[in-house]
Amino acid sequence: MLMHTLLLDGANRTPDKPCFFWVDRGRGLTYAEAAAAMDRMAGALHELGVRKGDRVTIFAHNGLDYLVAMLGCWRIGAIAGLVNVKFVDELDYYFADHEPSVVIYTHDMVDAVRRAAAGVSSVKALVCMDGPQDGAHGLPELMAAGLPAPADPSDETAIAHLSYTSGTTGKPKGACLAHEPTVRACRCIAERLRITGDDISFGPSALSSSYQLVGNLLPQLSRGASINVMGRWTAETGYDAIEVRQATMLIANPPILQDLLVQGTLRGRKPGRLRLGLSGGGPVPPQLKAAFQQTLGIPLVESYGQSELGGFVALGFPEIGPRDQETRRVGPPLPDKEVRILGRDGNELPVGAVGEIALRGGFMVGYWQRPEKTAETLRDGWLWTGDLGSMDAEGQVTMRGRRSELIEVGAQDWYPRDVEEALCTDPDIAGAAVVGVPDPALGSRPVAFVETAAAVDADALKRMIAGTVSYDLAPLEIVAIAEMPMTPTGKIAKAELTARARAGL
Repeated sequence: MLMHTLLLDGANRTPDKPCFFWVDRGRGLTYAEAAAAMDRMAGALHELGVRKGDRVTIFAHNGLDYLVAMLGCWRIGAIAGLVNVKFVDELDYYFADHEPSVVIYTHDMVDAVRRAAAGVSSVKALVCMDGPQDGAHGLPELMAAGLPAPADPSDETAIAHLSYTSGTTGKPKGACLAHEPTVRACRCIAERLRITGDDISFGPSALSSSYQLVGNLLPQLSRGASINVMGRWTAETGYDAIEVRQATMLIANPPILQDLLVQGTLRGRKPGRLRLGLSGGGPVPPQLKAAFQQTLGIPLVESYGQSELGGFVALGFPEIGPRDQETRRVGPPLPDKEVRILGRDGNELPVGAVGEIALRGGFMVGYWQRPEKTAETLRDGWLWTGDLGSMDAEGQVTMRGRRSELIEVGAQDWYPRDVEEALCTDPDIAGAAVVGVPDPALGSRPVAFVETAAAVDADALKRMIAGTVSYDLAPLEIVAIAEMPMTPTGKIAKAELTARARAGL
């Protein structure tokens, strides 16, 4: 099945039902209006010379035009290449990597777009979402022209979505997601989360993230639910918007979910009809899951996925039992994927053993123009995630961390997540990140950065967590910082912290 067919099905079944709503501007589209806008976008792109397999870069803030541009690409068999606006300084890299035919952008990004477009010969046209600019078409005028859409290529095996990795282990790579396996995965996600046509989903994270594609867009479209996007989240305005929109699902990353918890604690209630929070983009501390259930009275469902999947490795259920609150397990794999814990030799490890998480049954076609990287990740029919984890006797997956983040301290392997979550049980610590730096005696010396406004007693903190981790904490150095550096995708910038630790030592 094709990604955009999910919208067409909704338009046929419930044409007048709200489909998309842009919270920041108070504008929305019904299913019928969204389908019509998709066709107009497809006609405009075709008029500009976009054909099947061409790449269209979308470089913009969250909004209705962003959603319609994605759908218009899929409708004509083009590939939507999404670049987070926070990567404005690296735009040259992304353009050179996927060589777009057309670039759709917001007016405030015009200088960066012009510079990057001048460096590649592939760009046929620039399109500004906010109206014509010098050297750029205006999207409103193109849409108003009602240009006819070409015939749908209807190739469900074609690449539809170029999903860039976060670049934590090198330059970001474009994971090529095809229509059919992605739709199949998202239907399974909808079943796991028990999404119905009565649900109203709310996604304040960047639409450039593949997490929004598989968390806040395709599963909801598959069930005829309503979808909200928001570009400028704050704890107060976000909470109010969730309540006003009567959202039943919040699709976000851990920092936003923490914001909601704080607001719910201050106000003494959850917002309106909200029935669950879905977390993605990073592991969820058990204490956050427990606090969500105990304070707001709703489950915080954890997802574990990657840009390479077009889906999730594992996903929890929309109800959290006491054991799930106390452990770090995410949930079981979804029905579309087979997940195993494999050793370095490729053999499956026993229940509870830690190894690399691998899967088969639906994932990317490969990395865009990266055959050597594709061969490293896709081997013998498996996608090797690069993540270390385990599976228990109930088939529940626990992710321990990236293999690349493992720290070898003397003769012992340290999983940073163990220490980070233990440190965060201190009420004065808002966040923690553990990195390793070279040490002539130990091989690597662990350094824990803790975000706190309070004075830090490193020895007291180590005594506090000694009984909850299995490591000799003597070599651990603890450094207090006012605020964690973050990547544009909302993750702690461990590369920057590693550089700080190296400089400090």
